[in-house]
Amino acid sequence: MTEFDYLSKYYEPEEVGVGMLRASSPSLAEQLRKMQAFLGLRVTGKLDYSTMEMMRAPRCGVPDVENYRLFPGTPKWKSNIITYRIAKYTSTLPRAEVDHAIDMGLKAWSSVTPLHFQKIQRGEADIMISFEVGAHGDAYPFDGPRGTLAHAFAPAEGLGGDTHFDDEEKWTMGTNGFNLFTVAAHELGHALGLAHSSDPSALMFPTYKYQDARGFTLPSDDVKGIQALYGKLLTLLTPPSPSWPVNRSPNMCENDMTFDAVTVVGNELLFFKEGYMWRRQSQLTDVRPSYIRSSFPQLFTNVDAAYEVPEKGTAYLFKGSNYWTSRGLQTIGGPRSITDFGLPSRVRHVDAAVYLKDTKQTLFFVGNDLYSFNQANSQLEEGYPKKIEEEFSGIRGKVDAAVEVNGFLYLFSGPNAYKLDSEREDVIRIVKANSWLGC
Repeated sequence: MTEFDYLSKYYEPEEVGVGMLRASSPSLAEQLRKMQAFLGLRVTGKLDYSTMEMMRAPRCGVPDVENYRLFPGTPKWKSNIITYRIAKYTSTLPRAEVDHAIDMGLKAWSSVTPLHFQKIQRGEADIMISFEVGAHGDAYPFDGPRGTLAHAFAPAEGLGGDTHFDDEEKWTMGTNGFNLFTVAAHELGHALGLAHSSDPSALMFPTYKYQDARGFTLPSDDVKGIQALYGKLLTLLTPPSPSWPVNRSPNMCENDMTFDAVTVVGNELLFFKEGYMWRRQSQLTDVRPSYIRSSFPQLFTNVDAAYEVPEKGTAYLFKGSNYWTSRGLQTIGGPRSITDFGLPSRVRHVDAAVYLKDTKQTLFFVGNDLYSFNQANSQLEEGYPKKIEEEFSGIRGKVDAAVEVNGFLYLFSGPNAYKLDSEREDVIRIVKANSWLGC
């Protein structure tokens, strides 16, 4: 790309994210001054060394429009529940890693706004994501390795929200190539309505700068921009809407505190109670409740049971006679009937569920009965149901929740949590259920 092409492509104002150039263009010196001012260079209007170096830097394909934080007309999605679909994957990375990078990129924005992202597998989504090569039907062809890495369109009908990555780049989850999370988080900012920022520390700055997804915090300039469009994240200090739980959150340190469901998701433990959810990481710090609906809007109020199959990166959440699937804290499928697991039609809900890594079994607790589902062949195992008290002699009362942590099985019954040995034969410890939350 020549210097003239660069300036024409990135420094002509336009209607939305990526668009047609104006009929009349400013002079080369004017464009250079605009570019230098925007990118924090010395404004000379001349093609000096630092300007040339910036032009050679890998970057986003969206122009650096004058209104650097919001696109002209401030386009935004009308609903806070936004669908997305990965229509075409890259061969550079496994699908699961692409899914994870996109998921983390979306979470960068949902962590500071009331936005919820719902992945769909077919049909037209608000944000259609694909990896493309060269000319790919949107009038903005890619230019091969380096140069333009990706581009996205601001919210609108048709192409609006669509996000394209150049499949001739070397995509990676680390630093040996172009980090997909870094580029995806930036481009999804465009797909939500943000233009480029002239703040070099911002995620929405035009040129590529590696960001580690682990522990990533959205810079303040980006937070201000996205919250100008969609508002701030609802917290427990904000009165809930009528469809949310109207009671005060449960006191997690009450003596008789019980949980509806407990599961591991990724590197976090999730505890569910009525319409609330507590998230605990390996290092117990400040554990506070959030609304279940904040992460799983389809479930609205409560979760009966939950478990994760870590090899698949998929969690299963049960409510009544239905279940939903999720990756991380992002619902990806459902509702579906619990009869998918071979459970008899008389079973109308599941009290607790847990996946055992060594045996590849999922145990379902229903009243006094125990069912075992083989995840490897997706079949209910013969000889079930069995009585819970026969399989777990030390357990008294209904099992409310179950989870496996570090090879030990924990069964929650009433206000107590029972730790069982690796053979699941003996209870080796009983603690208060809420001691897991630091009580």
